[in-house]
Amino acid sequence: MRISDILRVKGNKVVTVTPGSDVTRLLALLAEHRIGAVVVSADGSRVDGIVSERDVVRALAARGAVVLSEPVTAIYTAQVRSVSPDAAVDDVERLMTEHRFRHVPVIEDGALRGLVSIGDVVKHRIDELEHERSSLEGYITGERI
Repeated sequence: MRISDILRVKGNKVVTVTPGSDVTRLLALLAEHRIGAVVVSADGSRVDGIVSERDVVRALAARGAVVLSEPVTAIYTAQVRSVSPDAAVDDVERLMTEHRFRHVPVIEDGALRGLVSIGDVVKHRIDELEHERSSLEGYITGERI
């Protein structure tokens, strides 16, 4: 399976925030959309960085509430690993696990095409295992699907 298969089910809507937005605005977006990270993008298409709830927590612990009025660029990750829509889900899962991040932008022809979370990958894996279990059960009982 490919990342494009996950995006086909999930959709390709990505919540972005501009680099000049403050952390309070970021928190509002995270809460409003019930998500854990947003892409930082000046134009909504190019990836300038990524910022997550973890980044906020670390910054608050280090510098206190003053962080809330700072721009997201004060706490974001500028060097973002991304994948293409044709990347294998197994490879993306390995990348996320090895580098310990939970969100990866999907880029095609230099433009943002989606965002995949570790939750999306796990859901895909569970669906895949459920299908396999169902197929094996059908084979064993003679009720092939």
